[in-house]
Amino acid sequence: MRAAYAIAADPDDPRSALRVGDRPEPTPPDGWVTVEVRAASLNQHDLWSLRGVGLPADRLPMILGCDGAGVDPDGNEVVIYPVVADENDPRGLSLLSERHPGTLAERVAVPPESLVAKPAGLSFVDASCLPTAWLTAYHMLTTRGRAEDADAVLVQGAGGGVATAAVALALAMGKRVYGTSRDPGKRERIAELGATAVEPGARLPERVDVVIESVGAPTFDHSMKCANPGARIVVCGATGGHLATVDLRRLFAMRLDVLGSTMGTRDDLEALLDLLVTTGVRPVVDSTYGFSAVGDAFARLESGDIFGKVVVDLLH
Repeated sequence: MRAAYAIAADPDDPRSALRVGDRPEPTPPDGWVTVEVRAASLNQHDLWSLRGVGLPADRLPMILGCDGAGVDPDGNEVVIYPVVADENDPRGLSLLSERHPGTLAERVAVPPESLVAKPAGLSFVDASCLPTAWLTAYHMLTTRGRAEDADAVLVQGAGGGVATAAVALALAMGKRVYGTSRDPGKRERIAELGATAVEPGARLPERVDVVIESVGAPTFDHSMKCANPGARIVVCGATGGHLATVDLRRLFAMRLDVLGSTMGTRDDLEALLDLLVTTGVRPVVDSTYGFSAVGDAFARLESGDIFGKVVVDLLH
């Protein structure tokens, strides 16, 4: 079957470790099922895997991809929840493409409990955007950020998958949303979604109750200064640097919660799908590539010049 996979680790040139070609059919563990993949979306996780982060040499070659949607053996259209229980991992879990082959292939084997029914009104391309970036954003806003108690939300570094999802979802929840970006073009796109777009570090017209933080060191001080008393600053990444300076006086005086967040639960994914059906909100797709152009899709992701998700459509 066709697949996109890592053959090595290259921290400096990750795409040099990418290959697209034939791989053996899945050999699922007992009880697992094989899904015919119709669409899969890319994440920064895929580039980190090519750099060797979380993917040691003894697991290579490894089929990449966390996110996917397709058809199960009974003909049901499904979204794949990519988190697998893993007692050998200190997190207690792993994602597809870390220990088990991922979704950037014509077929993938998964536990049956990882299958979530795809709503009929949601395309395979849109559904493939949800299990990592959109699920992470949803979990950050709801479970960790308690957005139901919030009036205003700040999203740092809007443009990437998680941050753009957070803007769209917070708006769908009826919140006032502010989104930052260094790129004027991306600020225009943020405004088109219905949020207030601002430059990084800009003074907001109000303090916010929830901050979605995936940039890290360059924006963290601004995140704290924009926070209401008792606000939640929810962190899922550090694309701009992981050693942020924290003013502890502001932290305790404003009674701020700084919360780490990774992925979400299967129940979260079902609730996210329900929200999309109810509101009509759809994932923001930057670009879609056929499988023969997987290399171009990775180049687009690595460029950083994206707004939303990069998707591989296996039907084209």
